[in-house]
Amino acid sequence: MVFKLATAALALAVFASAANYKRVTCPDGVNTATNAACCAFFALRDDLQTNLFNNTCGEDVHESLRLTFHDAIGFSGSDQFNGTGADGSMIIFADIETNFVANAGIDDSVDALAPFLTRHDVTAGDLIQFAGALGITNCPGAPQLQFLAGRPNATFPASDGTVPLPQSPVDMIFERMEDAGFSDAETVHLLASHTIARSDTLVPGHQAVPFDTTPFTFDPQIFLEVLLAGTGVPFGVNNSDGAEVDSPLPASGEMRLQSDFAIARSTRTACEWQSMVADQQLMMSNFQAVMARLAVVGHNTNMLVDCSELIPEPIAPVGTAAVFPAGTGPEDLQLVCQEAFPTLQAATGQATQIPECPDGDLNLADCPS
Repeated sequence: MVFKLATAALALAVFASAANYKRVTCPDGVNTATNAACCAFFALRDDLQTNLFNNTCGEDVHESLRLTFHDAIGFSGSDQFNGTGADGSMIIFADIETNFVANAGIDDSVDALAPFLTRHDVTAGDLIQFAGALGITNCPGAPQLQFLAGRPNATFPASDGTVPLPQSPVDMIFERMEDAGFSDAETVHLLASHTIARSDTLVPGHQAVPFDTTPFTFDPQIFLEVLLAGTGVPFGVNNSDGAEVDSPLPASGEMRLQSDFAIARSTRTACEWQSMVADQQLMMSNFQAVMARLAVVGHNTNMLVDCSELIPEPIAPVGTAAVFPAGTGPEDLQLVCQEAFPTLQAATGQATQIPECPDGDLNLADCPS
């Protein structure tokens, strides 16, 4: 009898707590939030989607996601480098940090996001991480990322050298990532971002050169295609600084980073890389978890406010596993991991044509601006 009364009392207390809980009405008179600190992000969300991302998984989404890493990785647990992590220093000290070699091309995303700081009452660090989390919701297959608000603005720039170069030896890359707080496996998980990545700077004379055949879809193709034997470089133009290695699909315009190639074949990470080839859900959950850590590098999460409710549910995945591009197959795999490789389907027909625009158009000039 006593147990029943205690249970009933507990249930009543929980009910009363829920009944008394109220959402905060935001100053716009339209939206409500779990915390007043989240209110500023409603207008920012609409502004970004309408005036930057155009509700598509386009170039501004790709570049905003890249910026989340380049800003947050400016941190050193050993104090070898200056930087306070995800602090917006890339925007605040753009005249310094955008000139670092590893940040080549990052000025595009910095210039695109900077005007939003004048229109919305948010910090630079929050803007960068919010834009990255919001932008990828436009990409089919992306996970729904956490967003915490309240990062103070950077007061000094990050040091040059915090962002690993793609031509750096693989163990040096792992060392830099460990210094920033990330394990070898988490480094692989972060590279899932390359599924929607393209380069404007690494192939001389060419822009928007993709890293896999589906640059507008968040899927495991990157983890398969990096494992395929290289046959040449796209456009017959090789990067001269070692950042690029032979691609398996040069005729389709696909490039491959030396760092991706090396990490996929390192005995330290080969099996972790291979594990996501046929597992879209694993790729999504891994990326979701590691981005939650990246977004708060340098910060005490107890001092931040969870505003994840502002991040919409992303577009559903289009598949569950990678597919061998037309003209390739298991015989092209270069495997270091001793675990069994999954059985995958292979595309048939003519060589893969990689779209240059989110709508499938093959001409970059036709992409929506």
